[in-house]
Amino acid sequence: MRVVVTGGTGFIGNILCRELSAKGYQVICLTRSSRPSEVSGVRNVVWDGQSSSGWSEYVDGACAIVNLAGDNIASGRWTKAKMNSILNSRVNAGLAVSEAVAKAKVKPQVVIQGSAIGYYGNCGPEPVNETSPKGDLFLSDVVEKWEASSISVEKHGVRRAIIRTAMVLGNGGALAKMITPFKMGLGSYLGAGHQGVSWIHIMDEVRAIIFLIENEKCSGIFNLSSIRPLTFNKFADSLAGVFGKRVILRAPAFAMKFLLGRMAEELLLSGQFVMPVNLISAGFKFNYTEIDEALADAVER
Repeated sequence: MRVVVTGGTGFIGNILCRELSAKGYQVICLTRSSRPSEVSGVRNVVWDGQSSSGWSEYVDGACAIVNLAGDNIASGRWTKAKMNSILNSRVNAGLAVSEAVAKAKVKPQVVIQGSAIGYYGNCGPEPVNETSPKGDLFLSDVVEKWEASSISVEKHGVRRAIIRTAMVLGNGGALAKMITPFKMGLGSYLGAGHQGVSWIHIMDEVRAIIFLIENEKCSGIFNLSSIRPLTFNKFADSLAGVFGKRVILRAPAFAMKFLLGRMAEELLLSGQFVMPVNLISAGFKFNYTEIDEALADAVER
C-alpha cells in the first residue's frame, strides 16, 4: 500500500497525496523541500529531481509510482533556457523513475507516467483521442520524450499507464491565474477564441489517477480530460458567468505573440478537443461533466 509520488507538492500532486492517504495508502512524496508533510500518512523525502539517490529504497515493494514532476510550462516566457528546463526536468524525472525500478528487488506494481494533451498539437475543430497522431509543436515533442523516459520499466514487467492531462480546474494551475481578472470583469477572449479547451476537474483528475493505480488491467495511454471540451470563447463566458460578469475584452493574437512569443502561440492560442476514450472504456465515471458546475466548484476551493 505504499505509493511514491514525484512532484507531490505541486498542484495535482498535493491533492493526490492527500486523497491517497485518506484511502489508507502510505505515501512517499518526493520534493526538493526539506519541510515535513502536514498530511497524516504522507512522508516528504528530499530528492534532486534527476536521480534515484536517496529514495529508491521506497520503490522496493511499492504499490505504485506516480511521476508528475516537471517544470511549470506557464511560469515565464519561453527562452531557450526555459524550454530546455521544461524538457529536461520531465525527461530526467522519468529516467530517475526507471533507475529506481531497475534497482528494486521487488518491483512496483505500476508506474503512472505524467503527460499532457499537448502531445496532439494544434488540432483545429476535429476531436482527438488516444490513437490520434502526434502534433508538430514544441510541446508535442516534449510530451513524446517525456512519455518515453520511463518506458524501460515495462521491460521489468511493471505495468505502465500514461496520463495525458488536460487543463485541470481547481485552486492552482492555469485557472488560478485567470480567476482575478475574470472576477474583476477584466477577463478576455484570446485571439479568435475558437481554439479547443479540454479540461478536467481536479477531483476527477485525482480520482482517475487512483482508478488507474487500482485497476490492474489499465495500461497504455489515457486522456485525462472531460467528455465535453469546448472553445475558449465558451470557456471564458462560463468562467465570467461564475462571477456574474460578462466578457467584453479580446486579446489580439498578434499582441499576445509579441508579448509572450512562442508560449502564447502554443499554450494560449492553440488547442485541442480531446476525448477520454480509453478511460471511459475502462469504466471510469466522471463526477464533473458540465463546465459551469466544474468551474463553480473549482473557484471555491
